[in-house]
Amino acid sequence: MATMQMDDPKLGEKVHWKPEDLLSGMSLKTILFSNDYRHIAIKGMLTAFIMLALGGTFAIIFRTELAMPDVQFLGARVYMTLMTLHGMVMVFGFLIPLAVSVNYYILPKVLGNDRLLWAGAAQASYWILILAAVLLIIGRPDFTWTAYAPMSLRTGNPYVWMGHVAILLVAISEFLAGAVLFRNAISGKGGWKNTPLMAWAAGTIGLLFMVSTLPLGFVGYGLLSDWAQWTDVAWFDPSRGGSVQFFLYVFWTYGHPAVYLPFVPAIAIIYTIMPRFLGHPMWSYWSGVAAFILLSIGALPIGPHHFQPVYTVSGDYQRFIQILTMLVFIPSVLHVFNWISSLFMAPIPDSARRAIPFKFMVFAIAFIVYGGATAWLNAQIATDSDFIHNTYWIPAHFHAMFFGFSGQMAFAGVYFLYPYFTGRMYNQTMGNWHFWLWQIGLFIKITAMGVAGYLYFPRWVYDYLEIPGWAEAQMFITIGGYMVGIGFLFFLVNLFWSAKYGKVVEDDPWPVIHDLKAAPDAVPAE
Repeated sequence: MATMQMDDPKLGEKVHWKPEDLLSGMSLKTILFSNDYRHIAIKGMLTAFIMLALGGTFAIIFRTELAMPDVQFLGARVYMTLMTLHGMVMVFGFLIPLAVSVNYYILPKVLGNDRLLWAGAAQASYWILILAAVLLIIGRPDFTWTAYAPMSLRTGNPYVWMGHVAILLVAISEFLAGAVLFRNAISGKGGWKNTPLMAWAAGTIGLLFMVSTLPLGFVGYGLLSDWAQWTDVAWFDPSRGGSVQFFLYVFWTYGHPAVYLPFVPAIAIIYTIMPRFLGHPMWSYWSGVAAFILLSIGALPIGPHHFQPVYTVSGDYQRFIQILTMLVFIPSVLHVFNWISSLFMAPIPDSARRAIPFKFMVFAIAFIVYGGATAWLNAQIATDSDFIHNTYWIPAHFHAMFFGFSGQMAFAGVYFLYPYFTGRMYNQTMGNWHFWLWQIGLFIKITAMGVAGYLYFPRWVYDYLEIPGWAEAQMFITIGGYMVGIGFLFFLVNLFWSAKYGKVVEDDPWPVIHDLKAAPDAVPAE
C-alpha cells in the first residue's frame, strides 16, 4: 500500500487533511455566521442541494407534461414560469454555488493557508444569493433564464420586477465570490511558477466572475429601470427608444463566460483529486497553466455566437466570431488530453476504481468530450443558422457540459470531501446507485435531446404535434430526467444516513492501493 505524498509544490501542500466530524459541532449560529471556510463551504453545498431539489422538481413537472403530445395539465404561462425558474435556479443556485463551495474548502488546504481569505465577502456573497433566490421564487418570472427584452418587460405577473432585482443581486453575489477566489489564488507562498493548478483555476474563474458579472448587473438594473420607467431613457425597451440589439450584446458578454463559471471550478476539482487517487502527479503541469490562460482570454469575446443567425451578427464579424469560438476549443482540449494522459500514465489503483468520486470524475470527463463534440457543430455558421439554432440540439449540448461535466464533478468533490466533513465514509451501495442512475439517465436524456434537435424540435414549447420521432424523443428525455431525480434521492439518503451510521474514518480516507487483497478494509465496504 502506498499513500501519495503531495510534496511537489506545483500540486499543493503535503497531505494534511484530517477527517473530522464538523456537522455535529455546528450550531445554528455557526451555520449562519461562522467565517470558518469549512462552515462556509458546507453551508454553500447544503443550500445548493436544496436548489437542485427545487430546480429538479420544476423540471420533473414540465418534463411530465412534455412526455406526450397535447396538453396534459400545464398551460403556457405555468410552463414558461417553471422553465424559467428551472434554468435560473439550476445555473445560479445549484451549479455555480456548489462548484464554488467545493473550491472554498479545497483551496485553503491546497495552498496551506488553513483559512479562506476575505471570508466575510464569501459570507456576503452567500446571503445575497439567498435573497436573490427568494425574490426569484416569489416573483415567478416567465421570461426564460436569458431574460430577453422586450419579452421580460411585457410578460409575467405584477411581481416580475423581483426577477429583475434577482438578476442584479446574482451579479453582486458572483462578483464577490470571484474576488474571494482570486484573492486566495494569489496568496500562494511558492511564487507563480510553483502555483498549484488548483490556484490557477481559482485565479481564472475569479477574473471571469469579476469581469463578466458587471454586464449582468447592468442587465438587471436596465430591465428594472425600463419596467419601472424611472426615467425617460429606456435601455432595452424598443417602444421607448431602447435597443434589443444592445441587450443581446450586454447579456451575452456575461452569458458566454457564464458557461465557464461552473466549468472552471469543476476543472479545479479534477486537478486536486485525480493525483490523490492515481498516486502520481498530473501528466503535464504547464499545459494546464496554458489552458487556463487561454480559457480566460477566449471566454469573453465570443458571446455573439449565441445569436449569430440574427441580423446583428453578419459578414466578416460573424466569421471572426466563428473562428474565435473554434479557437476556444484549444484550452478545453488541452485539459482533456492532460486528464486522459494522466489516467494512462500507470495502472489505475483498485482503490480508485471503487471510489465513488473517482467514478464520477471519469464519467464527467466522458461527458465533456460528448458535449464538446456537439459544440463543434454549434460553432458553424451555416449549421447553426439553418439547422440547430433554437432546437433541442442546444440544450443537449449545455446539459452535457453543465450537468454531465460540471454538476457531476461538483458531486465528485462532495463525495471526496464527505469523510472530512463527517468523520465517516459514505455508503458505497447507495453511492453506486446514485452513480449509475445518473450516468444512464443523463446519457439517455442528453442523447434524446440531441435526437429531438436533429428532428427540428423547437425549444420553449409546452405542446407539440405528433410529428414522427418527436413524442418518442420527449418520452426518453422524461425517462432520463426521472432517473436523474431518483439518483439524487439516493444521494440525499446517503448524505444523512452515513453521517450517523457510516464507517468511522480516522486516517487518510483515500489511500492509493494497487492490490485490493493487500488491504481490503482500506476502501469503503459494500
